[in-house]
Amino acid sequence: MKFLVLIALVGIASAMRDQSIAVRGKLMCGPKPASNVRVKLWEEDSGPDPDDLLDQGYTDANGEFQLSGGTAELTPIDPVFKVYHDCDDGIKPGSRKVKFALPKSYITSGKTPKKTFDIDMSQILKKMVNYL
Repeated sequence: MKFLVLIALVGIASAMRDQSIAVRGKLMCGPKPASNVRVKLWEEDSGPDPDDLLDQGYTDANGEFQLSGGTAELTPIDPVFKVYHDCDDGIKPGSRKVKFALPKSYITSGKTPKKTFDIDMSQILKKMVNYL
C-alpha cells in the first residue's frame, strides 16, 4: 500500500510543470509618474492551494516597473497583477488595491518567461480613483 501511495505521489509531482510570466509598464497619477508604488505579480489559485507571490517591487522615479516569476502547477496558472496606490486619495489612510488578470497567451513554459506583457496604465490610477 505504501508503495502505491509513493507511486501516486511521484506521478503527481512529475505532472507538475513550470510556467512563467512577465509584465512591465508605467504608472501615472494624472500627469505625473506614480513613483514608489508597490506592485505585485501573483498566481491565484482556487481551492485549497494557496496563492503564490511570483514577484514584487516598486515603481521607479519614472513610474516604471518590471516583474517576472513562475511556479509549478498541474493546470495553467492564473496570473494577476496588483497595484497598491495612493493616487489622489486625499487623506484616506492606507493604499488602495487594483487587480488585473493577465492574458493567458503570455504564460510560457519553463522557469524563465519568453515574452513580456506590456500593460498601459498611463492614466488608469487617476481615472479609477472615483470608482474605488
